[in-house]
Amino acid sequence: MPTPSLRRFPGRVRLEEGASLRLDLLRAEDQGWYECRVLFLDRHSSDADFQNGTWIHLTVNAPPTFLETPPAFVEVRDQAALSLTCRAVGNPQPVVTWKRSDLPVQSGATLQVRNGTLSIAAVERASAGTYTCHASSKEGTVTHTTRVLVQALTAPPTRAPGPPIIVVPPQNVTVNISQDAFLACQAEAYPGNLTYTWFQGGSNVFHLSHLQARVRVLVDGSLLLQRTTPDDAGKYTCTPSNGLWKPPSASAFVTVLYPAQVTTMLPETHLPKGMRGVIRCPCRANPPPALRHLDQGWAPAGAGQAPSQIPNPSSSPSALSQLPGWSVGPDGSIVIATGNDDALGLYRCTPYNSYGTAGQSRPTRVLLKDPPAFTVRPKEEYFQEVGRELVIPCAAHGDPPPTITWVKVGSVGKSSAQVDGNSSLVLHPLVKEQHGVWECTATNQVASVTTATSVHVLGELPITGTSPHAVTNVSVLPLLLAANISWEPGFDGGYFQRFSVWYTPLARNPPRAHHDWVSLSVPAGAQHLLVENLQPDTSYQFSVLAQNKLGSGPFSQIVTSMPRGFPVTTVPPEPPAITVHVFLSPPRALTANETVRGVLLRWDPPARASVALSGYALELRQDKGGWEVLERSIPGTDTQVLVPGLIKDAFYEFRLVAFAGSYISDPSNTVNVSTAGMEVYPSRTQLPELLPQPLLAGVVGGICFLSVAVIFSTMAACIMNRRRAARVRKRRRDPPLVFSPSKKLPPPQ
Repeated sequence: MPTPSLRRFPGRVRLEEGASLRLDLLRAEDQGWYECRVLFLDRHSSDADFQNGTWIHLTVNAPPTFLETPPAFVEVRDQAALSLTCRAVGNPQPVVTWKRSDLPVQSGATLQVRNGTLSIAAVERASAGTYTCHASSKEGTVTHTTRVLVQALTAPPTRAPGPPIIVVPPQNVTVNISQDAFLACQAEAYPGNLTYTWFQGGSNVFHLSHLQARVRVLVDGSLLLQRTTPDDAGKYTCTPSNGLWKPPSASAFVTVLYPAQVTTMLPETHLPKGMRGVIRCPCRANPPPALRHLDQGWAPAGAGQAPSQIPNPSSSPSALSQLPGWSVGPDGSIVIATGNDDALGLYRCTPYNSYGTAGQSRPTRVLLKDPPAFTVRPKEEYFQEVGRELVIPCAAHGDPPPTITWVKVGSVGKSSAQVDGNSSLVLHPLVKEQHGVWECTATNQVASVTTATSVHVLGELPITGTSPHAVTNVSVLPLLLAANISWEPGFDGGYFQRFSVWYTPLARNPPRAHHDWVSLSVPAGAQHLLVENLQPDTSYQFSVLAQNKLGSGPFSQIVTSMPRGFPVTTVPPEPPAITVHVFLSPPRALTANETVRGVLLRWDPPARASVALSGYALELRQDKGGWEVLERSIPGTDTQVLVPGLIKDAFYEFRLVAFAGSYISDPSNTVNVSTAGMEVYPSRTQLPELLPQPLLAGVVGGICFLSVAVIFSTMAACIMNRRRAARVRKRRRDPPLVFSPSKKLPPPQ
């Protein structure tokens, strides 16, 4: 053996199968000559007996390992000397080579590679980069990378004084947790007294407690972020400055990959009694977690009873079938359809992603609480004149006590409404912008419940309506020398409203005054308009105005858009036209039901629609007459409409058509409605188009004829009275008949 005894192999050597020697955990120093001798213990051994051994050479092959490597980052000043040394051992002896950016480094006038050492006599800016040392043998290869950073002494003398210019901006980088992140940032400037400042978000990295001990700004301005954590992910900005004018900046994002970990598991989780509840596993992970395991231990049912166990829902989703109403949400949380005593207990969760898990959460105890319940609900509708005060009550109770909030559906920004001490909504003074649907929401720690009411703002008495509200959601689709404007109507004020589109060009030197707008009327019932003959490469402003018989509402928001012009490049020949078949089936399952406010029509959307649905149009006919359009602007998202104002003791037929742009479907099935014996209520808005045109004309003609007849009768009565009075006066002026002179008799014959 290479040594007098086996003491150098503690615990790694033993004899097997008689005289065989076994060595475990071979090391490089175990290589050498080993001698096997046979000695007889039952007799005296002479010196000759020690000469009969057999020698065996053991060769131990070992992959390369480094004995010496340069630092991961080397900072050197311009024109200084640089030496990088790599030493490695192994069996066979490895060969050490150097590469720069995956290209072999060749010795030259200023750069030498000898015995594993790379030497640069005078470093230049071009010498900066990544150098990799390779130690290779037939047993394998190991590498070590060093980044060389060069600090320039001065900027090129030909440059005029000015702010820095970033020549090497940072690039996005992705690292695993605990790895180092490197963000390059190099700038040139004259004068060259550069100072580099790095920011995470909007804060200096040296002012952040979780970063300041682990960041370094290197001599060339690059940022080294050591032992990254999940909180280090985000946007980093490099700002070089030499004190002249405003400094430039460049940004990059650092992404940190790490196993899934629980953030904050609350000691208690409250679920609403009798309502849907969720047991969440709050965690963070990058990449996002694919699964969360939730383990539940049930609380004892009584004294001396052991807690029961349920199957693990997340690790075995099929086991949820044993618990009716239990399921796993997309985020791994347990969803319980109805909160009851079955959900009580202690829960722990373990999140996972492709990098594994950081461990199990602490337990959370599930408790049942009373969800909010309304004790006072607002009425379905409220009607009030503009300028008056309107108070809408709403109250609720729960455990813990809920908070009440009010919000107007579809409103943008803060509302002018107030809430009094009783959680009632106070609208004072009432303005027409407050017309619409309001929601009262009661919220506590376990659930939220909502109820809604409609507020109808009427005009000042004796007027029963108001001017229309402004339209909303104005959008402009630029087309070739044209634009398609669409919008959503606001409250009509209680009367039929029409729309007009106003537009004006925006130019640096407009030939006409800026306020010279052009208006276009919109066909009745339409909610879009195509504006043609626009100028190319010119921006236009568009606005929509609503009007009814009481006046005009406010203009909508102004939307700026530029129509498309003709392409300036050569247009290749157009391919043969392809016929596009548009499928738009009619609405389905139209039904009619009588309500206290009128007839409620319900339907299902079309079964097939190859284009986006724009809306519906409702048609009716009375007593087998001609079909007339009752409502042509029903939104495409609606599946019901209320028809008030029907004539009593009449027979109606209703049908529905769907339209998408210029495409109109076939009519739906027809439903029959008879108002014989039905309690019919008038329309809220009294729209003229709710009555058929022939019937409306007959009513107006009858009223006119009756008015003329009354006028002529009055005039005739006046004339007859005057004549009668004249005869009476004449009789009074004439003498009585007894005093009248007698007629002369003829003389006697």
